[in-house]
Amino acid sequence: MHRRRRTALLLSAVIAAAPLLAACGNDAHPGAAAVVGGQRITVAQLESRVKEVRAAQRAVFTDDTQYAQALAQTGTLTRDTLHGMVLDRVLQRAAEDAGVTVTPREVQEMRTGLEQQAGGAEGLRKAWLQQYGIPPQRLEDNLRLQLEAQKLATRLGTNTSQPAFWNALSKASKSLDVDLNPRYGSWDARKVSRVDAKTPWVRETGTAGSKQTT
Repeated sequence: MHRRRRTALLLSAVIAAAPLLAACGNDAHPGAAAVVGGQRITVAQLESRVKEVRAAQRAVFTDDTQYAQALAQTGTLTRDTLHGMVLDRVLQRAAEDAGVTVTPREVQEMRTGLEQQAGGAEGLRKAWLQQYGIPPQRLEDNLRLQLEAQKLATRLGTNTSQPAFWNALSKASKSLDVDLNPRYGSWDARKVSRVDAKTPWVRETGTAGSKQTT
């Protein structure tokens, strides 16, 4: 379970509240939060993902105090969600390059086992939301990615915490030529990670239901 937790945290970039970054000029890709392998992740797609998490949190934490605590614990959700969306594509490319595939049956088997550990389907959905910021409608996608990561590591003769695994992701990241909108920082292909911008014209602003961060 510890390995699954680590993998979920790494692959899903889980997570924190929803600050939006103030607009900046000179966007290389207007309307895009990121471009990965020539394919855009639009700002609208990113915001939709963030709203999915917020809606799921609101449904679980009906008490205003609990919901406020959930927001406080997820204070960088927008940026972390983008990190996860990019990293998902990087992992998929690395898996494809290694000839790794995951079947629906394997995903279902993993889900069934986790549901047994979590005390049922609802328990698993709540656990993944609370621990990893994964809304119910994204659960199976996340499990498939975890399986891809595990099978990729096995194919490489290592595990997901070892350099050989992350070197494969770094290679895939470089081949995809990841380009982030400067509002969300930049992408370090070597570290396979989003990096915060260090420019004075970038500032974070709070959104409805979240408090401003610095």
